[in-house]
Amino acid sequence: MIFFNEKANLLEDSIYEYELQDVKEPHLYRELFDYESIPKIAFDNRVVPVNMPEHIWITDTTFRDGQQSTSPFTVKQIVDLYKLMARLGGEKGLVRQSEFFIYSKKDREALRACQDTGLKFPEITTWIRANERDFELVKEAGVEETGILVSCSDYHIFKKMNLTRKQALDKYLGIVKSALACGIKPRCHFEDITRADFYGFVVPFAGELMRLSEESGIPIKIRMCDTMGFGVNFPGATLPRSVQGIVYGLHHFAHVPHELLEWHGHNDFYKVVTNASTAWLYGASAVNCSLLGIGERTGNCPLEAMAIEYASLRGTLDGMDLTAITEIADYFEREICYNVPPKTPFVGRAFNSTRAGIHADGMLKNEEIYNIFDTAKLLNRPARVSVNKTSGLAGIAFWINEYFKLPDEHKVEKQDPLVLGMKVHIDAEYEEGRNSSFGDDELVNLIYVIAPHRIRELEAFSL
Repeated sequence: MIFFNEKANLLEDSIYEYELQDVKEPHLYRELFDYESIPKIAFDNRVVPVNMPEHIWITDTTFRDGQQSTSPFTVKQIVDLYKLMARLGGEKGLVRQSEFFIYSKKDREALRACQDTGLKFPEITTWIRANERDFELVKEAGVEETGILVSCSDYHIFKKMNLTRKQALDKYLGIVKSALACGIKPRCHFEDITRADFYGFVVPFAGELMRLSEESGIPIKIRMCDTMGFGVNFPGATLPRSVQGIVYGLHHFAHVPHELLEWHGHNDFYKVVTNASTAWLYGASAVNCSLLGIGERTGNCPLEAMAIEYASLRGTLDGMDLTAITEIADYFEREICYNVPPKTPFVGRAFNSTRAGIHADGMLKNEEIYNIFDTAKLLNRPARVSVNKTSGLAGIAFWINEYFKLPDEHKVEKQDPLVLGMKVHIDAEYEEGRNSSFGDDELVNLIYVIAPHRIRELEAFSL
């Protein structure tokens, strides 16, 4: 059938109809995944068009996939983080949903406590395996939507579940129909989609789901799960590893609307953020993330990264409060005792800190030279300089100005006697064998020693 695509302003051909290929032996893509070597990236040079949806948003899996990789959160911790997440997403709900486990008593207590906050966003959803017993828990939770695990690669269908593709399809459709019968919106998690037979199983299955959705009048979401991080965003890469190919194929061949497509990636090959952005660019409205990227193995896509990516792509915060990102990271370290690697973008204590003297000199003259954006304004995280043996006079001067929050008219220069005196003492320690940076408390104490008359003047500005 030929139809006119109003977004592309072109006539497009939509005659494709893919049927389930119920193979006898699993298709494991051994030419790509032989297991004894690094997975290969192949190209067929088929390029699909960029197709950014009108509306894009973020969904969260911190309390489901994320919590699987850390010590279990307390109910209070979940509620506190949920509130911070709501603040980050803003009134427009750019952090649209958050999914919860419902298997334990504590899981259900946390879910109810978050429901009791009365917050509109993130909408609370659940996650279950594809069986009737789990579905009873969903009905008791009183949520409008649940995720359902529907593994779609032959690795899972044949080797884990010992089923054929037809048996798996029938099993999955059965639990989806049960959800629809109760008025629950199903969100189907296509586990391991980047190792699945795209045209032999993924597209036919998605097509069946869209038919059920049309018949029932209830939207059925498809979460494209790059479970092992095999997805790549290189133009012309072959399926099943092509992120844009997967998104385009489900939208174009299975007729899944943008708003029902969601990407869920893992970071096994360092591609989790670029893959999520690619999913947005090529037609998925939602990308699934976790706070600080916590999750199985190498983790999920960091939610804070996609908040920044949203602002980069849209040119606006759309009501997001990015200062919540800093508070979330501080909360993880203070209340959960989670160690945030110091150089982690946006949340690490040293992400906007420099040690090099030449960089410190540039920042002393104009912070914009070596800081990515106004981190003090947007993240409530001022640029920092860590003082060590390479920081030089500029690094010491910048530290004084930033630590004591000195206004422009009172900022010290490199040749200030205080800066010169501190450098003499700092250089002497490194000459004696010191190999660590100076902490803030050490530097304050050093000022007390060499210039006690200056300390009151400096501290007056930081009060």
